[in-house]
Amino acid sequence: MSELLILIGAIGAMVAFLRGIEKNGALVGASIGAVAIGTIEVTLREHLSGFRSHTLMLSAIPAIVFHTAVVLVVLVVANRAPAWLSIALLPIDVALVLVCFKLLRARYADARRERTFAGLR
Repeated sequence: MSELLILIGAIGAMVAFLRGIEKNGALVGASIGAVAIGTIEVTLREHLSGFRSHTLMLSAIPAIVFHTAVVLVVLVVANRAPAWLSIALLPIDVALVLVCFKLLRARYADARRERTFAGLR
């Protein structure tokens, strides 16, 4: 299902780019969102099963979501985001990535060990 979502999102993005991004901004956003959701699902499934490690990419996602949410809230409240906001959020982003990296890496190591003992390679 995820692969189909990625394919449909890629086709939608190509159609939106060919027709013009200015007129089809919602289609571009929906297409990129579909590709992102499909990709995240596949990588998370592979990671949690011990098949392939996607630790760094998966640990960056919560930091990206947090950073984006803070910037959007500031934009709604203040009508503009100050230039220093991204610099101020950087230590929090790094800490969030490091914590998630440690947890995801430990989970992958456990899943990989289980997979190896089960003989699944």
